[in-house]
Amino acid sequence: MNIAIDGPAGAGKSTIAKRLAKELGFVYVDTGAMYRAMALYVLEQEINASEEEEISAAVEEIDISIRYQDGEQQVFLNGENVNGKIRREEVGNMASAVSVYPKVRRKLTALQQKLAADTDVIMDGRDIGTCVLPGAEVKIYLTASTLARAKRRYDELQAKGESCDLEAIRLDIEERDERDMNRAASPLRQAEDAFLLDSSDKTIEEVVAIIREMAAAKGSFS
Repeated sequence: MNIAIDGPAGAGKSTIAKRLAKELGFVYVDTGAMYRAMALYVLEQEINASEEEEISAAVEEIDISIRYQDGEQQVFLNGENVNGKIRREEVGNMASAVSVYPKVRRKLTALQQKLAADTDVIMDGRDIGTCVLPGAEVKIYLTASTLARAKRRYDELQAKGESCDLEAIRLDIEERDERDMNRAASPLRQAEDAFLLDSSDKTIEEVVAIIREMAAAKGSFS
C-alpha cells in the first residue's frame, strides 16, 4: 500500500507521516529531505539558485540515497550522512528554488517511485499524489492556515534556542507557497481524488487517527 501526503510547508506532513509509518509498520519516505540534500549540494558548490543550466548539470554529479538505521531515515549525499545539515532554513529555501527545475524532479521522482514499488510506504511532499504516486491507495492534501504554520515553525526554532521573528517566518512561508504553487514543473496542488485535511485546529493525534482510518478502509496492513 502507498499513502501519499501532500501540502504546503509547515502543515505537519513529516510529523504526521512519521507517526503513521511507525503505527502501521510502513516505510516513511521524506521526499523533502531528498530535495534538501540536492539543495545542500548546490549551496556548498556556491551555485546561484537562478542558474538552471548549472544546477541541471550538477544533478549528474549527485547521488542521494535513503537508509534506515535504528528505525530512523538517514539521508546520504554522495556517501555522506547529511541529516544534521539539511534542516537549516537556507537549505529549505534553496530546496524550494531548485525543485522547479525539471531535471532535478525527474532524478528524484525516479528514486521515489522505486522505493514505493518495493514496499509499503508513506510518502510526503508537494506532488506525491499528483505526479510521483498517482496510483496511491490513500491520498491526503494536508494544509493549515499560514499563521498556524508560522507559529509551529516559530515554536520549533524557539525550542532549539534559535532567535526568530514570527512575522518574518509567516512572510517566508507565504513566499514559499507562492513558488511551490506556481512553478512550471509539478506545482503544488490537491489531487482530484485526495482528501482535504485542515490541521489548523487539530492535534497530531487527531490527524493521525483520521488518516489511519482511511488506510484501514482500503485494506489490511501490519
